[in-house]
Amino acid sequence: MPLYEYVCRKCSRQFEELVFGDAKPACPSCQSKDLERLLSVVAVGKGQPDLPPSPCGSCGNRGGCGMN
Repeated sequence: MPLYEYVCRKCSRQFEELVFGDAKPACPSCQSKDLERLLSVVAVGKGQPDLPPSPCGSCGNRGGCGMN
């Protein structure tokens, strides 16, 4: 069930909608089905907080090989 972004051509409202199969969503403001699907920007979340760099496997330096 993909989440799509739409803009209504009738009232210009922009909204997101979960779409099941071939379902045609309607604008939540004016109920128009004259919609344009927008290109969505993919958001990638972080699973862990920022961690300090791990030691280099070759030299053991936390900044990487050749770093002082």
